[in-house]
Amino acid sequence: MKKILYFLVIILTTSNAFANFDSFKKISKIEMDVVRNGKIIGHSNYFFEHKKEMMTVRNHTSFNVDLLGVKIFSVISEAIEKYKNGNLIFFESNTLQNDKKKFVNLFLENKTNKFQIKGSSYSGEADIDCIIGNWWNSKILESDKQISPLSGTIKEQVVTFLGTENLIINNTTYTTEHFTLMSKDKNMPEDKKLNFEIWYNKKNNLIMKVSYSRMGEWEYVLKKFE
Repeated sequence: MKKILYFLVIILTTSNAFANFDSFKKISKIEMDVVRNGKIIGHSNYFFEHKKEMMTVRNHTSFNVDLLGVKIFSVISEAIEKYKNGNLIFFESNTLQNDKKKFVNLFLENKTNKFQIKGSSYSGEADIDCIIGNWWNSKILESDKQISPLSGTIKEQVVTFLGTENLIINNTTYTTEHFTLMSKDKNMPEDKKLNFEIWYNKKNNLIMKVSYSRMGEWEYVLKKFE
């Protein structure tokens, strides 16, 4: 009986992973506006390539914060993710945050079935149930751990469903599920904590908006997808 239950769990888990990623087979691009205090200051765009069982996602993120015409904060980031049959096998990113360089190099080690990470803030192993903390992938709402796409650090998270809401983006109304995503460790420094609100549209399996407060009010808002 235990073997049967175990087999069913594997099937259900795999089916959910495929169901999630199947919806991205028709996606070639996701564009998100980066908004601070109500003003668009940049973008975070994802580009998808599909080849048999492989899916590659490339990201370019760029934004600037100006004060009285002077740039006081900026981020430029390039990243690439590779998935085989819906499972992450490779991630690499290079980020310039102001004048500070950050990076992540990650691959799946088949012998140990764990991720090997070399990052600017963490190097070591990670369990395969960890997810890259990007906003294109709605599976971030199902995970209890995420890997920073900028530095490789691993953070435990708690996702809470708040309810269903109608969200208007570009004059279109979407029915969304509203969540909070927060750090499990409440003793972390405030500037390191995860503290996000997320609006997810189940129909298209996309995160529509993310908001958080840190030196201003920030949003990542879906601009378009194709």
